[in-house]
Amino acid sequence: MSKPFSIETRTGLPEHLRVLADRYPRAEWRGHMNFNDLTGFWLERHLMFRQVLDKVIGDTQAHLDGYTGRYGPELSRYTGFFLDQLHGHHQIEDQHYFPQFMAMDKRLEQAFDILDVDHHALDHHLNALADHTNQVLRALQQGQKARDEAGRLLAVQEGFKTFLNRHLMDEEEIIVPIVLEYGTEMS
Repeated sequence: MSKPFSIETRTGLPEHLRVLADRYPRAEWRGHMNFNDLTGFWLERHLMFRQVLDKVIGDTQAHLDGYTGRYGPELSRYTGFFLDQLHGHHQIEDQHYFPQFMAMDKRLEQAFDILDVDHHALDHHLNALADHTNQVLRALQQGQKARDEAGRLLAVQEGFKTFLNRHLMDEEEIIVPIVLEYGTEMS
């Protein structure tokens, strides 16, 4: 994948891949006759990923600010849930949804290549988040305050948020317009 399309440098979908995204602006999605319950559920999953990541970021920042509360158990619970659910979500997309959607509009083939590269890059981010979370949890279990570990974790969490937001925005602007354009032809 060339650098302009890399998740690390991309600021949105390239213009030539916005064929359907420009035809179907985000503000009009839910009112479209082909917007269905499955698409709404899929978008809600994306929202949930954003919310859970915001929660663990907020909890880590609160821990660094001195508010410990149930930081360890909450960090373990929510990060584990987030990692498990996001991994499963992307597997379903890769194995089931994307192949179906890609066949519907060949103009967007490169868009699916971009999403595939994103999903491979996701593995690095998932591993880094898991590793840094485990470092914090080990330190807390040993009775340490884990401030240094939590500081490093916060940087990883915030980097993951940037990655995830870019990926989800672009993915939504590829998939939802396909559903709206071809909804009656979809199986």
